[in-house]
Amino acid sequence: MPKPIVQDKDETRLDPIAESPGFDLTESRIAIHGHPIHAMTVAFPVALTFCLFGADGLYWLSGDVFWARAGVWAAGTAFLFGLLAGLSGTVELLMVPGIRARAPAWTHFVIAVMLLALLGANWGYRMGGYESAVLPYGILLSGFSVLAVMVTGWHGGKLVFDYRLGTSKGN
Repeated sequence: MPKPIVQDKDETRLDPIAESPGFDLTESRIAIHGHPIHAMTVAFPVALTFCLFGADGLYWLSGDVFWARAGVWAAGTAFLFGLLAGLSGTVELLMVPGIRARAPAWTHFVIAVMLLALLGANWGYRMGGYESAVLPYGILLSGFSVLAVMVTGWHGGKLVFDYRLGTSKGN
């Protein structure tokens, strides 16, 4: 039963989105034995994005080339795992009506695509010379990536914990 969104003295209006067919269908369809693939794969690009920013900061502080090389690997791995997480999340978004019907899911999608673009640009930029790429543009791209991962992670967490989207109800 849809919840009222506005209560006036004379009328109660219902949320038209909540009345759409499939609104309550939110269970993950891209899963292995009930474990959603998007939820399993998204941790890698998130962690590696923070590692990338950390490697850039440590290179800036120490000047040790190891950290510049580590940044190339972190950027590339974050981007590649992000593609996998993004593919599973996109298929989930398009296949599950209850996810597709909610605007916050689209906000999460758009910010995540922007994050992938930042990670890909950062990785590509470093391929031309990883040591010279860190300062100033590499670390700026890494910082923007961290901000993007925090915002999209917040929205993704909200979708899972508040709306129970993309989860598995179990058998």
